[in-house]
Amino acid sequence: MHDRTPSASLTDAERLNRLRLIRSDNIGPRTFAALLRHCGDAATALERLPELARRGGAARLGRICSEDDARAELEACKRLGVSLVTPGEAFYPPRLAMIDDAPPLLAVRGKLETLMRPMIAIVGSRNASGAGLKFAQSLARDLADAGFVIISGLARGIDQAAHRASLAGGTVAVLAGGQDRIYPPEHEDLLFALLETGAAISEMPLGHVARAHDFPRRNRLISGASFGVVVVEAAQRSGSLITARMAAEQGREVFAVPGSPLDPRAAGTNDLIKQGAALATEAADIINAVAPIMARPLALEEPDDEYSEADPDAGERARIVALLGPTPVLLDDLIRMAGSSPAIVRTVLLELELAGRLERHGGGMVSLL
Repeated sequence: MHDRTPSASLTDAERLNRLRLIRSDNIGPRTFAALLRHCGDAATALERLPELARRGGAARLGRICSEDDARAELEACKRLGVSLVTPGEAFYPPRLAMIDDAPPLLAVRGKLETLMRPMIAIVGSRNASGAGLKFAQSLARDLADAGFVIISGLARGIDQAAHRASLAGGTVAVLAGGQDRIYPPEHEDLLFALLETGAAISEMPLGHVARAHDFPRRNRLISGASFGVVVVEAAQRSGSLITARMAAEQGREVFAVPGSPLDPRAAGTNDLIKQGAALATEAADIINAVAPIMARPLALEEPDDEYSEADPDAGERARIVALLGPTPVLLDDLIRMAGSSPAIVRTVLLELELAGRLERHGGGMVSLL
């Protein structure tokens, strides 16, 4: 988990070093959090990256983001009106900070206070039907009137319909690319309109053009920041179903709008209902379901110390690596089979990840690349 204690005292130097760390090779949100726990701060983590990667068997050391490159990104963000915030700081969506792989630095711009209000995600087919678009607009307006912020992915179809219908109340766009690389390009006007009353967020650096594998990463932010996800239309292999799955894994409410069995655009949503998603035909269905959740305070977990002071010897490292292979294994099973402490096993996995040899899967599973 990320350190979610308020970090208003984060120094400029630490923010710069955190930016350098997350922009370095083989470091994603989970690895970043592990490094901070293991090393104490970003500066120490940067110093230890070569040593940890070598321990993990790196054939060559990955690129470490330079101080000059990080300063250049900060300056470019400032020119664009983008702020980089960390979990626990003001304007970092509080529910997003709770997920295991929350972005260590989130690029935000617009009316940032919007990001602190309760959010409901509305997602669905890019190739939406007229009825689906109309329902998404109606639902977004009703939820906005009830005080919710609509969050979505700025995509064609259902996403843009939900954004446009909730402009007056403030809506949040989650970008798959950098804040200066809008996809699809024809929605630049929509983005500029929503920035007047809402906000846009991204974990990607400026200049990053969205690629296919960036959209599932974006989807976890859509679900993570929200109290619940409403899928309006989705075919069997829709990306919206990925968002619904991630929402369920994150403990968020999942709602599905039923559709005709004859329309392939409703096949995914109808299946979600069969699998236990809540059926939604009006805003009240969503409001009533999330009201009890909103009444509970956020259960912020304290950062653990399962990486601290762990220094595996060569024998332990070899034993743990030997238990890994291309088939994913549960972390808990790995700890049990290795006969080592959780701290030792997690440290070896951190070394392997920094060496580019480890892949993490959903459900706490890992495998060797």
